[in-house]
Amino acid sequence: MSVDSGPQVPRAPRPQATPVHTSVLELLSSMRFSISLLVFICLASLIGTVLPQNRSAGAYIDQFGPFWFEVFDKFSLWHIYNSWWFLVTMAFLVTSTSLCLIRNAPKMIKDARSFRENVRASSLRSFHHKIELDTSRDVSNTSRVVQAWLQKQGYAVRSRAEGEAILLAAKRGSGNRLGYIFAHAAIVIICVGGLLDSELPIRLQVWLMGKAPVMENMLIVDVPASGRLSVNNPSYRANVLVPEGGDRSSAIVSVDDGALVQPLPFTLALKKFEVDYYSTGMPSRFASKVEVTDPDNGRKFETTIEVNEPLTFKGVTVYQSSFDDGGSKVELTGYPLSGSRPLSFEVKGQVGQTTDVALGNTGQSVKIEVTKLRVINVEDLTAGNPVEPKAFGEHVASVTGSAAGKKNKNLHNVGPSVEYRLIDQSGQSTLFNQYMLPVEMDGAFVILSGVQETGSNAFRYLRIPSDNKASVAEFMDLRAALADPVARKEAVQRFARRYAGASADQQALETSAARALDTFAAGGLQAISQFLESNVPVAEQQRAADIVIRLLGSSVSELRSIARERAKLPELGQTPADLERNVTWARLAVAALSDLSLYPAPVMLTLAGFDHVQASVFQVSRTPGKMIVYTGCLLLVLGIFTMFYVRDRRIWVWLRPAEGMTGTRVLAAMTSQKRTLDFNREFDRFKQALTRLNQAEGSAG
Repeated sequence: MSVDSGPQVPRAPRPQATPVHTSVLELLSSMRFSISLLVFICLASLIGTVLPQNRSAGAYIDQFGPFWFEVFDKFSLWHIYNSWWFLVTMAFLVTSTSLCLIRNAPKMIKDARSFRENVRASSLRSFHHKIELDTSRDVSNTSRVVQAWLQKQGYAVRSRAEGEAILLAAKRGSGNRLGYIFAHAAIVIICVGGLLDSELPIRLQVWLMGKAPVMENMLIVDVPASGRLSVNNPSYRANVLVPEGGDRSSAIVSVDDGALVQPLPFTLALKKFEVDYYSTGMPSRFASKVEVTDPDNGRKFETTIEVNEPLTFKGVTVYQSSFDDGGSKVELTGYPLSGSRPLSFEVKGQVGQTTDVALGNTGQSVKIEVTKLRVINVEDLTAGNPVEPKAFGEHVASVTGSAAGKKNKNLHNVGPSVEYRLIDQSGQSTLFNQYMLPVEMDGAFVILSGVQETGSNAFRYLRIPSDNKASVAEFMDLRAALADPVARKEAVQRFARRYAGASADQQALETSAARALDTFAAGGLQAISQFLESNVPVAEQQRAADIVIRLLGSSVSELRSIARERAKLPELGQTPADLERNVTWARLAVAALSDLSLYPAPVMLTLAGFDHVQASVFQVSRTPGKMIVYTGCLLLVLGIFTMFYVRDRRIWVWLRPAEGMTGTRVLAAMTSQKRTLDFNREFDRFKQALTRLNQAEGSAG
């Protein structure tokens, strides 16, 4: 049995789902997506402008701390313009803008070329700027006069007859649409040029072509093929260090924590490095005289490369980036910091190399790696210590900026310094910075010996009083004497006889001085402080400390005399000025000897001499995208100019025979994308021209 439920209502067809690829294409080609990517890139560029780029990890850790360093490092904010996510965003922007351009450019061009002749008379009456009037002229004559006026005003005119009626369609400034096309194409072209000159071509070779950055130190000749790029590599930025008298035919491209070797299409030899200095000792100009050899034909030529005056040859540009040490040879004097014998030994090293040194008095051995030689050090010592040596980029900025033209009376060239690293048998290393010449601080000449603090790039400096030969030899003799119980005993006896004579207090004074000197020899001023805290009431500690320091200073002065006698040096002067200098020297010696108990090495090295070898650091680049970027910039300027200064205006004029009378019925309308005051004035001129149609034919223009 069936039940008739009445007429059935037909169901509306379900809308078909849009394919995924179509939705993705719509998103990528939408203007909103392109603008969003452009805003994101602008924000990232703002971060890259505010945050200094491509510095050492230690500099960022000092500035932001370990936690934020790890956070920022996850997003590669230290080299943001070459980070993978920035390059991917740029690639998406290029894709999105290109699709948007492909999608809309044909429509814009078609619209710009069109006269829009399909407009009807009834449509023109809905325009805001319209004119409707009658003239006694016939349609043909009116058409000729109006068309002549429009052409005189710079309009392109096309006419279309429809029975007895004529439509005149005119346009001017339709090239305005080209401005949008030029501007969008410029964004694509500039981004493509930027990507070509970025790290993207190198990274693509790493990702897709099996190139593997070298992570360990090795000679260039030992680098495998996977670590070498082609000499015809289309785009790269690399660095090469060339010492004086040396030559290079390959450069190094840094990729994350590794490097790739980039062969050059020529050989670059450094003949001479020149550097000029300001009166303060800061470099004012540095340049490299080089010889370039073309391996294809053996042709050679010489030229000079300096800042802002690069060399361009075979499509590769060589910039003067900085300067460095080229393997200078140094002569070091080593002083063991233990034992009672005043020993010293000579060490010959080279910057960048490691030397094994045996410490004969202790049976220990250490590795000495000379890391840096600075021939000139311009320092402001008013704060008591040299400032932390600046990175080269900061140093150049201070020279070429406002500091170059100003004289700072506190800046002085304090002479050469050597930076070296001591590596013990367990592999632990410590970095030291030793100045060669004494500097005057607080009225006394001292030699500065710096130790890098753990977890920091800063140095903590030890002030060692200088002797008459501008060295630490006499101080080291004093250190050896302090470690000798016999010398200490003789020193306190001399001190007691000098100040107590034959009185009964001589023995008590000698005992107190011996205790102070022995305690000091065992642990410096820290040991004396601990002794006083443990054996003297709190209320008496300050007075006892003053007494001990006076005893210690006088005992060290006597110990110095004993050390000088053993070294067969003349006696110290006894004039008032000499006595004042001797007291100052002893005070500085006490502080330095106390700090030696915390010195993290069994030996101290001082710079005795050097053979300085300069080296130039060049940046070599092949940047095919540069001209592409210039082209894009030119196109962007043209596009913006066209969009802002070229106005799209259109005029339609319908001419029909007048009804019931001779003459012509005129219906005209004018429109523009932007109705400005200029547009209104032009419409008024057009309206006046039409109202004069009833006048003499010659006056219609």
